[in-house]
Amino acid sequence: MSQKLIKTQNKNEYNPKSYGKYYATAVYDNHFIGTEELADFIQRQASVKKSDIKAVLQELGEAMKHFFELGQKIKLDGIGIMKVGFSSIGVAKKEDCTASTISTRRVLFQPETVRVVVGQEKKADGSIKLKYVNAITLLKDVIFEETHDNSMNVESESNGSAENGSTDSGNNGSQNSGSQSGSGSENSSSEQGGNSGSGNDEGVFTGD
Repeated sequence: MSQKLIKTQNKNEYNPKSYGKYYATAVYDNHFIGTEELADFIQRQASVKKSDIKAVLQELGEAMKHFFELGQKIKLDGIGIMKVGFSSIGVAKKEDCTASTISTRRVLFQPETVRVVVGQEKKADGSIKLKYVNAITLLKDVIFEETHDNSMNVESESNGSAENGSTDSGNNGSQNSGSQSGSGSENSSSEQGGNSGSGNDEGVFTGD
């Protein structure tokens, strides 16, 4: 199985660097994987009854809500970290900046990442320098494949805003990064310091 994609052409004339170029855009089918199917899949992978798995999954939302109300961050191994984020309306006086100025609230998701070796080079002194990238654990093994199935939907589309051909499809782009400015001139966001794990990093290993 694979994540399906289609080819879309950028028709935004105000972005000359990417105008007219084709980009790969993610598409999805209309079916959502629900609790029933998740429990069925997990049951096949582990020695746990489906009814017990469903009960745990159904309680997961309540448990997360409880800890969010306590101002806690939640870390799920193999998945990532979730926390509360919000935007507020700007006010002139410090004493007027209270919880009542909060305009929107959301759940921020910072996916777990793992370091993956993508190459190496031998230095002049004989040591080996390994090159790494930080890969999102949930996505590092995803295979991409073009589809011609017209029943699949482009959920959200970005017209190739960068010259390097990168596009974001889906509705999780800014929330994953954990840094998002408020929508509108008077809104500011409390979401800072997130890390989507998409940046590059390098490690050095010295050996023969």
